[in-house]
Amino acid sequence: MTRTGTTTADLRRALRREVPSTVGLLADEHDFTAMRRYRTFAFDDHPTYLRHVEALLRSLAARGGHTTVTLFDPEEFAAYCAETGLDPDDPTSRSRFTAHLAATGARVTYTGQPLSTLLPELVDTAVRQATWEYATTVLTTAGDCATCGKDIGRASFERAARLLARLLEAAGTGTHHLVCSVPAADDRLLAVLHADGGSPHTDVEDAAAAEFTAVLAAGIVLGAPGGLVLRTSRPGARDRLHGWRLTAGTLTPLTAAEVFAAYCTDARTGEPLSPEPGVDHLAGFPVTPDPDDDWTTHH
Repeated sequence: MTRTGTTTADLRRALRREVPSTVGLLADEHDFTAMRRYRTFAFDDHPTYLRHVEALLRSLAARGGHTTVTLFDPEEFAAYCAETGLDPDDPTSRSRFTAHLAATGARVTYTGQPLSTLLPELVDTAVRQATWEYATTVLTTAGDCATCGKDIGRASFERAARLLARLLEAAGTGTHHLVCSVPAADDRLLAVLHADGGSPHTDVEDAAAAEFTAVLAAGIVLGAPGGLVLRTSRPGARDRLHGWRLTAGTLTPLTAAEVFAAYCTDARTGEPLSPEPGVDHLAGFPVTPDPDDDWTTHH
């Protein structure tokens, strides 16, 4: 039974608008080259592939449906096929893996943005998800403290949340940009947080604050020589850079010279860089712990 004047084609078009679409995207040349080993993969060069992907996204958006884009990782795809018994050289297998990513992988919504905008957003989302998963794994597998019996991961997260709250409280007014870096295995965990003055972002229920807190907490659990940098901007004033070293579950202020060296040295080559204009490199300020905080005694 259909409404008067509505054709079968109209109904099918209406249904198509309600079916969500997911596009798995090979973000870089390396991943694209890895997929070329499959006979059924039709593309010969990455730029042509990206142009066709963008045209597909525009056509899906023109239908009025919801489209998400996810990062297609060839190594994960091969492992997925091996685990599920699928033939990786089959378009249906790629489709099933993309559907799997729609539920589990990093993804962004396509709203008509160009690939030059969408790609960095997608990669950043994937990195943040991987960082969150690694950090939470560190926290959930840390076990209990041999001295006090507390869950080390939970206690470290609570400790990190207190440190972040006190840091932002001491930073005062302005727009704050924080970066926390912690070495882990063969890589580094990196978290970024933006906060304003009164610091509503210190609430760990907020996604960005929770991610930042988890990375800081992972550094505490691992006992890793991590670091934290705070950049504060205020209207009409020079930006202020402060830095701390993560040691023994607390933030130890860096000297102004150490902050300057960190910002004015090329991390890859070790060569000096020119100081950024309009920026003051300052020592970290003390992040006062709770009066009854006996962290170093029990952890």
